Amino acid sequence: MLYRRPNSRCWWTRFTTPDGKEVRRSTGTEDKKDAEEYEAKLKQELWRVARLGEKPKRTWPEAVVRWLEETEHKASRQDDINLLRWLDGHFGALLLDEITTDRIDQAAKARKGTAPATKNRMLALIRAILRRAERQWGWIDRAPAVRMYSAPNQRVRWITRDEADRLLAELPEHLSDMARFTLATGLRRANVTGLEWSQIDIPRRVAWIHPDQAKARKAIGIPLNADAVDVLRRQIERDPKWVFTYKGRPITQVSTAAWYKALERAGIEDFRWHDLRHTWASWHVQGGTSLQDLMAMGGWSSYDLVLRYAHLAPEHLAEAAARIESGRTLSGTSLQALQA
Repeated sequence: MLYRRPNSRCWWTRFTTPDGKEVRRSTGTEDKKDAEEYEAKLKQELWRVARLGEKPKRTWPEAVVRWLEETEHKASRQDDINLLRWLDGHFGALLLDEITTDRIDQAAKARKGTAPATKNRMLALIRAILRRAERQWGWIDRAPAVRMYSAPNQRVRWITRDEADRLLAELPEHLSDMARFTLATGLRRANVTGLEWSQIDIPRRVAWIHPDQAKARKAIGIPLNADAVDVLRRQIERDPKWVFTYKGRPITQVSTAAWYKALERAGIEDFRWHDLRHTWASWHVQGGTSLQDLMAMGGWSSYDLVLRYAHLAPEHLAEAAARIESGRTLSGTSLQALQA
């Protein structure tokens, strides 16, 4: 039988298979005629599985559940969950072989007002699940092609020290301390909000991020400068476990209304919390820190990821450029004569 759920616009089907199993599944359509056709097709397929022993066809929710079970170690697992919840409204309980390139395109287009890079993260997740369903699980014969969006190079948005001082002054104390610590260490948001005292050694001025907490799945040793230590000392005795808390609880959200209001009062536009990390890296490069050292301190897995900051300090190439100076122009006129 077909029916509607209270919070769903699509028709749902419910019936019992020849081997006695109850099926409840979204048809993925609001049109009743299309829903009836889907139901009839599904009943036929399940009859062939029960009576003829054919390989059962798997659904998108089944693939999602298995994917999440097999990727519990991913640092970005919560991001995956958020994207998959959104996709549920588009893929519903579709069979995997019903998810075509066109359906995937439609889902991406439905994310209106979303940057190409953000859409690409969703598309990459869909592609990864479908490829695993094909190549590892044997659930589909061939995964559909996934067309990615052309995205501009990842931006590097950073602020000056004067702008940072204005922002820190406008933020409430708990966010100001966390922002100041980020500017001193370059740690990602999740590593700051989840920081525990067991990861801190103030006398040695070091902190560490465990492999399961790092995006690249490698342990990171964090040198603590005077600014970072000053922030940490203000947090001592506030909580026995968590470094940063608010009203006795660990902080999970930083991009709050208070953050955006502080940006507005400070006169800073187009700036995200993650841009504090870009600012930290930019200040380091401008201060003479080598890209190799920056890569180690920032926990990046690829040298290409730190090259985006190289243009901020071209003067480090001046010595190399001077190696072929001859003191003469190509025409033979001396540089000294031109300068006289």
